Amino acid sequence: MRGRMFAANIIGVVLIVLLAFGGFYYYDQSSKYIKTEDARVAGDVIAVSAPAVGTLSSWSGKEGGVVAKNGNVGQVSDGSKTVNVAAPIDGTIVKNQAKEGQIVQPGQPLAQLVDMKNLYVTANLDETDVKDIAVGSTVDITVDGDAGTTLKGKVEEIGHVTNSVFSLLPSANTSGNYTKVTQKVQVKISMTNYSDSVLPGMNATVKLTKK
Repeated sequence: MRGRMFAANIIGVVLIVLLAFGGFYYYDQSSKYIKTEDARVAGDVIAVSAPAVGTLSSWSGKEGGVVAKNGNVGQVSDGSKTVNVAAPIDGTIVKNQAKEGQIVQPGQPLAQLVDMKNLYVTANLDETDVKDIAVGSTVDITVDGDAGTTLKGKVEEIGHVTNSVFSLLPSANTSGNYTKVTQKVQVKISMTNYSDSVLPGMNATVKLTKK
């Protein structure tokens, strides 16, 4: 009987210690960091555009192809002269929108490029958390597509409006009843030391250090 009571007491003490440790860890983390899974990898998307009206007489813009700034990816001919189609940046073609032989107009997008060497993360933070961070705050990043690696980053930009300002269908209150909803503010976070496995659009988890 005494042995059972002793074992029960030991188990109770262990549970109390674990609960206390868990509570301290949660308090420590929440006081030092802001964490969210509402984040995604992104990159600036730049169009490769037709320089003139005519026929796309040649085209090498395959998806996944890497091009250099001002590199030739095709030619447009109007029957009397031929103009090269040049890439505006160093990047990777992520979407091909053209076929050799088609008629094109000046400025028409033929492909979309992303500079894979300058990817970043966009994270949506609660409006109540924005005051606790600043440009330059350090960030730990985990990307679902490369979950075994913790990437380092820092806050580059903090949005000046909430996401709802640009909502296509803003909510209208016609009933007179109002439910307060926490708004989200978008934050841009730079990344370093990421691998080729990290791609635009991948989900990410970020942990921002409070200022």
